[in-house]
Amino acid sequence: MDTKIGAVDACKPACSDVGSLPSNVAVSTIHDSIPSTFVNSSEATLGGHIARRLVQIGVTDVFSVPGDFNLTLLDHLIAEPGLTNIGCCNELNAGYAADGYARSRGVGACVVTFTVGGLSVLNAIAGAYSENLPVICIVGGPNSNDYGTNRILHHTIGLPDFSQELRCFQTVTCYQAVVNNLEDAHELIDTAISTSLKESKPVYISISCNLAGIPHPTFSREPVPFSLSPKWSNKMGLEAAVEAAAEFLNKAVKPVLLGGPKLRVANACDAFVEVADACGYSFAVMPSGKGLVPEDHPHFIGTYWGAVSTAFCAEIVESADAYLFAGPIFNDYSSVGYSLLLKKEKAIIVQPERVAVGNGPSFGCVLMKDFLGALAKRLKRNSTSYDNYHRIHVPEGHPLKAVPREPLRVNVLFQHVQKMLSSETAVIAETGDSWFNCQKLKLPRGCGYEFQMQYGSIGWSVGATLGYAQAVPEKRVIACIGDGSFQVTAQDVSTMIRCGQRTIIFLINNGGYTIEVEIHDGPYNVIKNWNYTGLIDAIHNGEGKCWTAKIHCEEELVEAIETATGAKKDCLCFLEVIVHKDDTSKELLEWGSRVSAANSRPPNPQ
Repeated sequence: MDTKIGAVDACKPACSDVGSLPSNVAVSTIHDSIPSTFVNSSEATLGGHIARRLVQIGVTDVFSVPGDFNLTLLDHLIAEPGLTNIGCCNELNAGYAADGYARSRGVGACVVTFTVGGLSVLNAIAGAYSENLPVICIVGGPNSNDYGTNRILHHTIGLPDFSQELRCFQTVTCYQAVVNNLEDAHELIDTAISTSLKESKPVYISISCNLAGIPHPTFSREPVPFSLSPKWSNKMGLEAAVEAAAEFLNKAVKPVLLGGPKLRVANACDAFVEVADACGYSFAVMPSGKGLVPEDHPHFIGTYWGAVSTAFCAEIVESADAYLFAGPIFNDYSSVGYSLLLKKEKAIIVQPERVAVGNGPSFGCVLMKDFLGALAKRLKRNSTSYDNYHRIHVPEGHPLKAVPREPLRVNVLFQHVQKMLSSETAVIAETGDSWFNCQKLKLPRGCGYEFQMQYGSIGWSVGATLGYAQAVPEKRVIACIGDGSFQVTAQDVSTMIRCGQRTIIFLINNGGYTIEVEIHDGPYNVIKNWNYTGLIDAIHNGEGKCWTAKIHCEEELVEAIETATGAKKDCLCFLEVIVHKDDTSKELLEWGSRVSAANSRPPNPQ
């Protein structure tokens, strides 16, 4: 039997290698001539040091929910001129906002209180971990005098052991620092933040509530900018990997390139395009790699997602005699229920620090960015796969024209969303049918695109939209959110309005958890319908700039988009789109049936 990639008979954990610091993280190097800058003794506090460190690494907004254990810390954070506190409605959304912020800025931060806040934000931190995002999660902890006593504190489960929260965070962060004395606080904080940047993963920092405002000599100078040791490829390993890969690809007849989500953490997006320019192969992205490479490249053929790929893309990829995957994640969702028609012996798998060539050699300590850059110089130009694509490609059709006042169809909605996209916009796609509809959007160069495919937590997009829009106020964010997901995290539209954000939210009201319906239907997938525009009007309450519209047909959609991009272009615009409960993309129907089949496999014989 052939060994297949993403198949049931060869499922293998995705590589957990991490790459180098994202290029947009503002981390300086140490220079011999840096002058000593002393901090006013009253400001030489632990809280002030954290605030200055956050600003130094590029965080200008921190997402928080106040609680009695973090109030003094928040006082010192808001006292930092370069840092803005964004108060959120709940800890889960604060974590999601830090996730969305990190996707744009390269690093994000949130501040919550002990245990009740920490365990609430935990789900968002797990999502950031799965997506390789540096998020600094800061928790206000118990008074330092209470450690080592037999006291029972509020905000705990009623035991004198305060380590429950720490133990929960250990599996979803790459470093944990519990700061309950000032002597080693400077070292613990700096180690935590630098580790997050180097590993591109979240970290947990607990600060005892009575320490944040106390001056200490270790904080008496401005923090010296971080000097993070750069990662280097093993030179011999790099040369051997490039030689093996070049030989493998140069003897192929119709090779293809595919970009995956780990291009971001490896800081290798430009290097991937360099390879595509040099070799002439057709290239595609995996679904969670969308937005990482330019879609206006002449040899870009769309999204490779097995049976639900862009038209004609899967045929070219799966018929190739060699494929290079850069930064892939093969899980049950990205492999459409382990149904990809790929063979391991035809594949070069490039992870952030490792290269595997077919069934042959594997090379460690080889950075993806270095590998791709060197490989581009060794490949012979071969446009066969793109020529084949060009021959078979038939331009996609357009949705049937709606009759006047016909109930709006989802495919008509996204036809109009497509026209809204530019280099000055960004798309946030919620878990659900928006995954598939937004995947079909053709992104202009410079248009942002984010969704959370690995973790797939419904409701993620509300907080992530808040964070992303706060990180890049010059872009107008277009969020596509289903009604079921929106009900999980709706409150922080309030925070978007308070921050003066100009996001356009398309709330797709189809009466339930449609993605779950297509995997396994039941009465639990039907939700209580809300008057969503009425809810947002109540949240708005006449304070800030917000405009809502309820849309039933194409004529109303066109009018609403004209208003949102014209007269209300400086407002948060909430457009509730009413569609039929069974109006889904054909890709969701196919994907759902295959994931359902994978979920319902019987146990192996014992």
